[in-house]
Amino acid sequence: MERQLKPWPALWALVIGFFMILIDTTIVSVANPSIMKGLNLGTDYNAVIWVTSAYLLAYAVPLLITGRLGDRFGPKNMYLIGLVIFTLASAWCGFSGVMAGGGITMLITARVVQGLGASLMTPQTMAVITRIFPPDRRGAAMGLWGAVAGVATLIGPLLGGVLVDWLGWEWIFFINVPVGVVAFILAMRLVPKLPTHTHAFDILGVVLSAVGMFLLVFGIQEGGTYNWGVIGDGPFSVWGLIISGIVVLIAFVVWQALNKKEPLLPLPLFRDRNFSLSNGAITTVGFAVTCMALPLVFYFQTVRGLTPTQSALMLAPTAVFSGVLAPVMGKLIDRINPKLIATPGLVLFSLSLFLYSRMLTPDVSIWWLLIPSALMGIAMSGVWGPISAVTTRNLPINQAGAGSGVFNTTRQIGAVLGSASISALITGRLAADLPKAPSGAAPTATAGTELPSFLHAGFTQAMSEALLLPAAVAFLGALIVVWWAKPKPPAWGPRAAGGQGAAGEAAGAPAGAVAGEPVGVAESAAAAHGAHAGSGPVDVARHGAHAAEPAAGTRGDGEEHHGIHAAPATD
Repeated sequence: MERQLKPWPALWALVIGFFMILIDTTIVSVANPSIMKGLNLGTDYNAVIWVTSAYLLAYAVPLLITGRLGDRFGPKNMYLIGLVIFTLASAWCGFSGVMAGGGITMLITARVVQGLGASLMTPQTMAVITRIFPPDRRGAAMGLWGAVAGVATLIGPLLGGVLVDWLGWEWIFFINVPVGVVAFILAMRLVPKLPTHTHAFDILGVVLSAVGMFLLVFGIQEGGTYNWGVIGDGPFSVWGLIISGIVVLIAFVVWQALNKKEPLLPLPLFRDRNFSLSNGAITTVGFAVTCMALPLVFYFQTVRGLTPTQSALMLAPTAVFSGVLAPVMGKLIDRINPKLIATPGLVLFSLSLFLYSRMLTPDVSIWWLLIPSALMGIAMSGVWGPISAVTTRNLPINQAGAGSGVFNTTRQIGAVLGSASISALITGRLAADLPKAPSGAAPTATAGTELPSFLHAGFTQAMSEALLLPAAVAFLGALIVVWWAKPKPPAWGPRAAGGQGAAGEAAGAPAGAVAGEPVGVAESAAAAHGAHAGSGPVDVARHGAHAAEPAAGTRGDGEEHHGIHAAPATD
């Protein structure tokens, strides 16, 4: 059966699940004390840290592979499978304290399964946007996608604090179950089944990428736990794992270049200047966003004595301004050069963090600190969407999953690097800035416990200095995006070839391609369906009279197509 494709309802259905899995990367942080008490862990901080670490590892490591699975078996199918796994694993997490044989080990295991479900889902959301929105109509969609990514990382601690305070730690996982059911029903009804692309699986590439990513992410993520030295009593060191991971990933890249069949990671994607630069930029954003929250939350709770919920509310202006303005910025992306939005956005992001750093004192009015929070929200509204849109603009349709997997992997690596770096920096600055205790040792602080007043100045100074790291990295992101090339004319959609119905060359497609065909697949599509079959993206099946529709985005009645709205989709 054919039906009219409606991209925006499909996008809204996808971002519900995307929002849920991103919240779970941060929501557990405020629940750690309650989990330790509920599972009778005493002071075993390392065990509870693994509740978050296990999820992030299982989420980050397979992203290259799961993006490719979406190309091969369909992004909708992979998204739904991942959503089912994630939802069931969330229920498992919630019941892990009361199930037979339950406890911290079961909770960590359930979090691994939950992370695998999230890894299956994430690349598919971006891949579907790339395939159902024309390049020149993708800005608003990526603006929404980016707003969800930015707001979710900030809402997580706030929602976690409320749920833990009122219902108990189990509910940070139980809340996912009804949301997951609703997201599944909406995705089933609203997300189209897009044609798959036959891929030969690169088994060696899968093994090398998985092993390399695991060693690198584990080493960076857990380095602080083991003081960047030997891991436990074993023969491995943190730096040994990190270096081994880099070596394995280099071997992976070499194999991708030598593989004459079909590599897991299509290296030609990086020939596109904007794709390469955007992956560097999103790494800096992931780094800075992860960095900036920890020193601020420590300051709010240990110096100002705020509760987890109150400290999360201090970042509420960031979430509000980002969520409200991101769709507006998204519409601008389709009309002007995205560089003119992303560069000021990243500069303002850096300046807001620098302002936070300068304003932090033990007795500053808490209300004044809402100003840099609001500025950060304005900044973030112009960061996620433009970077996402520029990354995907020139992606060939049959490489949407692979490109999305790369983008989300680099974002997650940036987050892991940021988490490890800020933890090490805070530890170092506390050792330098806190006054010595009578015994000669520097006093320690625990998040959520208000410090004695004589320690406030030194602790605040350490947090102020720590904020300069994400400020510097955000500014580095601005220096990266300023080198973006001017966007090419869209390869397909209503404005392809300047809307003049010209040949494919005018739209930036290869010679001989039909205007409106996606770059990289136009030749094969034209050969398979004839010169007149290419008025829409190759994803859309043309049947009978549909193959003869006028090109250049207009129907016979002169009414303009909106992207592929007018094209039939299989359901």
